Amino acid sequence: MKTQIPLPYRPLFVALAGLLAASCSAPRAIVATGKVTPQGEFRVGYNQGFNIASAPLAKATSAVKEAASQATSQQKVDYTDATTQLQAAALAYILDPVQPTADLNVRYGIVPRLDAGFKYAFGSYVFDTQYQLLGPVGTPENPGRGAASGTTYASIGLQFATQRAKLPSLPFLSDINSLLNFRATRNDLLVPLTFSQSFGPEEEIGAISYGVVYAHSWVSYGFAPTKIYANNQVVSPLPTTSRNFSSFGGFVNLKLGYRYFYVIPAVSVFYQNYGDYALLNGASTSLSGITVVPSLGFQLRIPTSAARR
Repeated sequence: MKTQIPLPYRPLFVALAGLLAASCSAPRAIVATGKVTPQGEFRVGYNQGFNIASAPLAKATSAVKEAASQATSQQKVDYTDATTQLQAAALAYILDPVQPTADLNVRYGIVPRLDAGFKYAFGSYVFDTQYQLLGPVGTPENPGRGAASGTTYASIGLQFATQRAKLPSLPFLSDINSLLNFRATRNDLLVPLTFSQSFGPEEEIGAISYGVVYAHSWVSYGFAPTKIYANNQVVSPLPTTSRNFSSFGGFVNLKLGYRYFYVIPAVSVFYQNYGDYALLNGASTSLSGITVVPSLGFQLRIPTSAARR
């Protein structure tokens, strides 16, 4: 027996499903505070954001979109400057896509001042850990020595994400992919340094957090077209090529709630020089740009039984 979705909710369900299906990039929203998860506690959450990157937006011109549409309807495509631009657009979207991002996450306090977590970003798998450099390690039920409203916390984190990259589900990118037979994988490393001021003892009603972040990404990609010609011969495929690049940024987030449930709006800003990338037919392209990542998260704190007594 099939379960039917009530008619009034179907548009909402379809929109949500499409949103999650598009969210296959590694999350770069920083929603953590300077205080790590206390030992023995769990925190679970959900974050929804949007990756707004200048490089792919600059490459997605109307001329590129028209060229992609025309090329897919042809049996034979001559290699021109437009073909180079199509490859550059595909790379820009793989390196830093313009699309929604979402993740489900869980964290656990391993020992005092150290926790670890896992995020599932609907196509990207993320492992991270965080070490607390400054501030007490108590809980709202049992505050540590010196814990009060306004107490400063600081921590440093390490996040690793791996994924088989794919182009977002946009019509002109699907046209590009069918023409170029584009494939890519990527791994991302993120190192945030976070400072925060507590609202209430041990972040009982939240905190304001800010900091800087360094990221490094490793990308492998290739093109294997079958109908692009140069000098009346099919263009040779571009074998798998590997590149890496660094990103630098800053962030701020606000954690608001009470003891067990919190809402976390956040924004992160990154700059990256992606470097030079080889293309088909001996061509190449250079990419750089700024990325803004606004997000909204929800977090549930699950204290230990000892803390609840």
